[in-house]
Amino acid sequence: MSNNRVHGDLNNTEVMRETNSLVPDPAYDGKTLAIPEAEDDAEIRAKYRPFLTSHEVTNSDWIAKSELSTALKLSEADMEKTGGDRLKILVLYGSLRDRSYSRLLAFECSRILWRLGADVRVYDPSGLPVKDDVQHQHPKVQELRELSKWSDGHVWVSPEQHGNLTAVFKNQIDWVPLSTGSVRPTQGRTLAIAQVSGGSQSFNTVNSLRILGRWMRMFAIPNQSSVPMAYTQFTDAQNSADRDAFVQAEGGSRLKPSGNRDRVVDVMEELFKYTLVMRQHFDLFGDRHSERKEREMKRLREIEVTKKEEKAGIEGNATSMITAITVNGIDVKGA
Repeated sequence: MSNNRVHGDLNNTEVMRETNSLVPDPAYDGKTLAIPEAEDDAEIRAKYRPFLTSHEVTNSDWIAKSELSTALKLSEADMEKTGGDRLKILVLYGSLRDRSYSRLLAFECSRILWRLGADVRVYDPSGLPVKDDVQHQHPKVQELRELSKWSDGHVWVSPEQHGNLTAVFKNQIDWVPLSTGSVRPTQGRTLAIAQVSGGSQSFNTVNSLRILGRWMRMFAIPNQSSVPMAYTQFTDAQNSADRDAFVQAEGGSRLKPSGNRDRVVDVMEELFKYTLVMRQHFDLFGDRHSERKEREMKRLREIEVTKKEEKAGIEGNATSMITAITVNGIDVKGA
């Protein structure tokens, strides 16, 4: 054995591939690719972007100061290439509490993706009925399904309750079918997962979310976030009436500086990069051998049915000819 191994090579570093360190570009310090308010749809902004605060906060908060030059460069280049076709990200959270920490974390995730230039929409689970086989046409059900079909990727944030994800969150996934006719609302989408806990750090919920994502035929990115003792991780709410205090508090209810916050940025940056790379191959990732085989069998069955119908039609016409007394005034029976 070699005596030159790093720390005994406990992490098997000898087999690692060489990687290039990307140097941050100071030209992107403070830069945002967010949709300008003047160009945004007012109705969508009011309904699906509750994470947005005042311009003063957005331009000076911790997210505006975060170093995201690599992802911003990729986003900028992609929008130039696609004519401004932004990534479409749906964000789901799993609590209906007034001060829901999963919602607060979902908002922080949304703000990061928003700065990177994504079209971010947060679904409000309030009013969504408990899953049954009757209420498929309920407005909240239809809204959720349409948002999933619209999206390129998802962010799922759930609290951990009794060691696993909440009913509020699971109910949303249960209402999203694997397929609606020929459309699969989640297949091929990317997925980032995160959880908040009231106690010590746990990974039960993110593990369950990862299983759910795989079942829904989504690409769950490798990274994930688990925020422990969530009640200690966010600043207090702040009344916007006191403008100076509101701006100073970055709007209030914000994620405090910590390694947990850094991990959230890592996860959202990773989701953005994966989605950007994979979106252009969306149709390719949705192409499966078993489904091609199923489509071909269906096509052959339809051809067989058509042939039988045509044969039945020809035989029916022949029978009509035989039994008819006259055709076009001619006595075909020779009577």
